[in-house]
Amino acid sequence: MKTWLKPAQRLEKLPPYVFARLDELKLRAKEQGLDLIDLGMGNPDGPTPAPVVEAAISALQNPKNHGYPPFEGTASFRRAITDWYKRRYNVQLDSEGEALPLIGSKEGLGHLAIAYINPGDLVLVPSPAYPAHFRGPLLAGGEIYEMILKPEQDWLIDLSAIPEEIAQRAKVMYFNYPANPTGAIAPREFFEEVVAFAKKYEILLVHDLCYAELAFDGYQPTSLLEIEGGKEVGVEFHTLSKTYNMAGWRVGFVVGNRHIIQGLRTLKTNLDYGIFSAIQVAAETALQLPDKYLEEVCDRYKERRDFLIAGLGELGWEIPKTYATMYLWIPVPVGMTSADFALKVLESTGVVFTPGSAFGQGGEGYVRISLIADCDRLGEALNRLKQAGIRYK
Repeated sequence: MKTWLKPAQRLEKLPPYVFARLDELKLRAKEQGLDLIDLGMGNPDGPTPAPVVEAAISALQNPKNHGYPPFEGTASFRRAITDWYKRRYNVQLDSEGEALPLIGSKEGLGHLAIAYINPGDLVLVPSPAYPAHFRGPLLAGGEIYEMILKPEQDWLIDLSAIPEEIAQRAKVMYFNYPANPTGAIAPREFFEEVVAFAKKYEILLVHDLCYAELAFDGYQPTSLLEIEGGKEVGVEFHTLSKTYNMAGWRVGFVVGNRHIIQGLRTLKTNLDYGIFSAIQVAAETALQLPDKYLEEVCDRYKERRDFLIAGLGELGWEIPKTYATMYLWIPVPVGMTSADFALKVLESTGVVFTPGSAFGQGGEGYVRISLIADCDRLGEALNRLKQAGIRYK
């Protein structure tokens, strides 16, 4: 290949994106006539709430929304974000500098890495983790230190296991509780320890809180910004994709330290023009929906969680009850890699799981199952597994 056709080295450093590979396999399976039950991506089923759609239609018909939006988002959407934070977490934020709308949280997470990570900077990332948490730093030229998470520690980051020389070098730490892909939750005391750790070693904290509203059985997730000193050392990302079934709308936001947010805003002004104003109106409407809507969403995922845990139990899996997120994290049978198991399940049953290796080396030995189908469809998936003789033990 001619040199001028060769991609930049930053692309060569990226591992294959497993969801793209899964799409290839799913397409092949469909061509073979398989009826796929896709529990792979975290793509919520069901429609966006009607009031949100109606608000978007009305905003779309207003010519004032057809021009370039403000780089920092509309003032009304930023106020809706900070009002929502006050209502949900009792955290007071300044809508003029401590909240920034994003074209989905994935975009913001990646761009934050480019804004703050120089080639060679050391970045602490949990493993397993949402791929954007380590792919953004890799694209920025950062050096990744994988903090391997373990089931015996309830998939919590063990700060005491980080070597002193690594902590001294680290510039940024990504983390995510409630967690994708494990479904793990973290107590408030953990957040206090993380803030103290970040202050001691002068580390920028990047917390992804996109599953906080999908919580069950009375559990209330913690915001980093609730913790004293949290806003001094970090920012927190949200998306409307999961909670409000708006995955395709591409809208989210980041809140927290105004200086960090300003750096991200500066980068984004050179790369994009922000979110279409009509979508910001729709997102503003979503954040103002009554709590009854969130309760219905949580009840739906809780029902699916209970149904699938019980069904997998009949096939030999003992899955601990999760208290948040839309995922189950299950071990693969002994002697198989996560990719081999996911491929076997897909080819023999048409059911799609995500191999844990997609989330870093700490995810090997597990697959992630998304609760994105109703119980009838989940029941069909369980029946297919049973008929194909797929069991844990």
